[in-house]
Amino acid sequence: MSDQQEPVFQIQRVYLKEASLEQPNSPAILLEQESPTVDIQLGVNASPVAEGIYEVTVTATVQTKIKDKTVFLVEATQAGIFEIRNLPQDQLNQIMGIACPQIVYPYLRGNVADLIQRGGFPPVHLSELNFQSMYEQQQQQQVAATAEVETNIVIQ
Repeated sequence: MSDQQEPVFQIQRVYLKEASLEQPNSPAILLEQESPTVDIQLGVNASPVAEGIYEVTVTATVQTKIKDKTVFLVEATQAGIFEIRNLPQDQLNQIMGIACPQIVYPYLRGNVADLIQRGGFPPVHLSELNFQSMYEQQQQQQVAATAEVETNIVIQ
């Protein structure tokens, strides 16, 4: 087997791509005694940058509210650049959907907690995630959606 056929997986860089903290109802909302509700949304995206080079991002949106008023809103995107070569497409998709986010996510967790705390709030810690389980669920949903589309085509 020649060196060109050897699978390659290397981290080129991990970086904070975007981060914002908004407190649209401060300072009045800070005087409220009621505990806020917390809503956390996460997303993973992968895109090619160059031949064999991919950017994988993990995005978190953390919004806290008291009644219908926002206490704070944090949006952050942590990214990694990875060199991935000589892998079959299904393995490439698994690497970008599981391994890469697992590498990037701990940096995102730290940055989100730090940003919230620096904003004057008790830190909100994002929980550990099982990216393999998330990836498998996403694959099952895609298969189900494809089957549904194929069924609709047959029926029509």
